[in-house]
Amino acid sequence: MQLAITVLGNKSNGFIAEILSALSACQCSVVELRTSNLTQITAAYVLIAGNWNHIAKLEGMLEAIKVRFEIQMSFLRPDETPPVLEGVPYTLETISMDKNDVLFAVTSFLLDRGICIEEVTASRHQAAFFNTLVFSTKFVLLVPPEVRILSLREEFLDFCDSLNIDAILEPIKR
Repeated sequence: MQLAITVLGNKSNGFIAEILSALSACQCSVVELRTSNLTQITAAYVLIAGNWNHIAKLEGMLEAIKVRFEIQMSFLRPDETPPVLEGVPYTLETISMDKNDVLFAVTSFLLDRGICIEEVTASRHQAAFFNTLVFSTKFVLLVPPEVRILSLREEFLDFCDSLNIDAILEPIKR
């Protein structure tokens, strides 16, 4: 059985170590863990595995941690058999002048064409040597077999030109 946990809390709390301690005490194992600091907030998500009684015990311990550290936390038990998706893994990176609609536009473009977005990272930062804000994204994609890569690449580059976005779309190599 698996349990997905999302957490938001103050950066200085040290609540991640407490959550990992509870996982260990309940004999659950980490399948995946990601954390990120967003200004003064730490965001985390954890996918754990264990048998049903260990996960039930863990949920009780996590509720106590939530109250003690004054953090926001939510749980979700994912389906046991996730759908198997076929396709070619690609990475997509963009950089542009900071505009509010870039992330929405790129995401909509991909979803409208049936591209599966596995992961997105985006940030706004000061350009080196200049007083200009730039917006950059990195996507991990799964391009289905029925999508013609050359057509997708050409259409995407035209799309980027129209929005003044510089982009790289390439397969993930192992």
